[in-house]
Amino acid sequence: MNAPARPKPPHWTELAFRLLPFADAASDDLPLPRLLRLSLFQVSVGMATVLLNGTLNRVMVVELGTPTWLVALLIAIPLLAAPFRALMGYKSDTHRSVLGWRRVPYIWMGSMLQFGGLAIMPFALLLLDVPDRFTLGLVAAAAAFLLTGTGFHMTQTAGLALVSDLAAKDKRPRAVALHYVTLLIGMMFAAFVIGGVLADFSSTKLVQVIQGCGVLTIVLNTVAIWKQEARNPAITKGQEPGALTFSQLWRDFVRSGRNARLLTAIGIGAAGFAMQDALLEPYGGEILGLSVGATTGLTGAWALGSLIGFTASGTALARGWDPLRLAGAGMVIGINAFLLVLFAGPFAAPLMLYAGALGIGLGLGLFSVGTLMEAMNLSDSESSGLALGAWGAVQATCAGLGIAIGGLLRDGVAMLVQSDAPAASMAMRATGYGTVYILEITLLLVGLAAIGPLVGHQRQPSPEEGDPIARPFGLAEFPT
Repeated sequence: MNAPARPKPPHWTELAFRLLPFADAASDDLPLPRLLRLSLFQVSVGMATVLLNGTLNRVMVVELGTPTWLVALLIAIPLLAAPFRALMGYKSDTHRSVLGWRRVPYIWMGSMLQFGGLAIMPFALLLLDVPDRFTLGLVAAAAAFLLTGTGFHMTQTAGLALVSDLAAKDKRPRAVALHYVTLLIGMMFAAFVIGGVLADFSSTKLVQVIQGCGVLTIVLNTVAIWKQEARNPAITKGQEPGALTFSQLWRDFVRSGRNARLLTAIGIGAAGFAMQDALLEPYGGEILGLSVGATTGLTGAWALGSLIGFTASGTALARGWDPLRLAGAGMVIGINAFLLVLFAGPFAAPLMLYAGALGIGLGLGLFSVGTLMEAMNLSDSESSGLALGAWGAVQATCAGLGIAIGGLLRDGVAMLVQSDAPAASMAMRATGYGTVYILEITLLLVGLAAIGPLVGHQRQPSPEEGDPIARPFGLAEFPT
């Protein structure tokens, strides 16, 4: 009697796909290799985010000697485009095109804007260190940051809309969730690679890294969208007569008092988490004496914490957690993380700083997913895109204001308490950073108070959609 045949062990590639978060988002019409290729545009967005919010603020403050308030304002400039993300998505929905494409033109335009900003950025930054050319450098740097920010906001908005178009309805949330995982992985990879290249800093390497990222943006985004969107002139004839305009939809959305309170809590929490964006790496460089490569690793730790928070959110929501309780848990974790960062300087403990960065990312991940899932309950299916766009717009705008205020506050406090004693200079700089971290803790406490009355709100889902929390976890049309 023959023994039963043993099952053939899975190939290593199949095993890797099984271990990939949300790998079950693939379908027959959208297989996993094609889905992963499409997600390459998120890698370019993550790379630009690391450059703007991580590496460049450290380089400008420490190596180039640019005032922190000016660095914070420059980093906040790309977020000027964030309030228009919902409008960008709305325009791509109703885009008129004789070629039959809705999303590709917006992705390509965003890629070109991002490339143009990165192409001129290094030379603009170097001019900031030349006294006779400071004004020219400031104008050029502001233009470069605005082009780059507008580019990746447009690319990401239209790209995620394309993912929603291509994925099957039952797979759509997990397909977009997979793209968010790709964004975080791209951020971690870019942080460590850029940090390693700039470990031995020089102006030449700065130019090579930033312009190399610009070229890589075009390559990645071209590969990502190649033959992804089918031409369909029938859906690109423009808006139907009598359809509601964007302004009408927005007015109807914000009339609800509960919606306004939730958006307020989202804005407070986003500002509380974001004030450190322009300060964490300079804090590690100035106060703890870390190298450029070591401080860039802080962004990688933050991205890893966000990825852990995203995965933990899926598990918690699957077990029936209220999304706003999840957001509140993220705020509590964020408060403790900022305490670690605050005490890392006095104790001269880089590990505490890395643990704090990891905790900030974890808290932000839980907060973002919880508030986003609640935003999915704010409206019916016809206006869900507007609700998610409002979530992204409020979060990104308040984050930008938080970044700018954080830089201004740090420099202002340092100037008020500065002393002529040489031994006091380090303590004075630490005081400026510490004031911002204490304010962030206060904002997160205020955010907890704002979000508290909304917890446990009875949802009334439509019969067609059902309760979004009861569906398989995913972030449909994730806006940032």
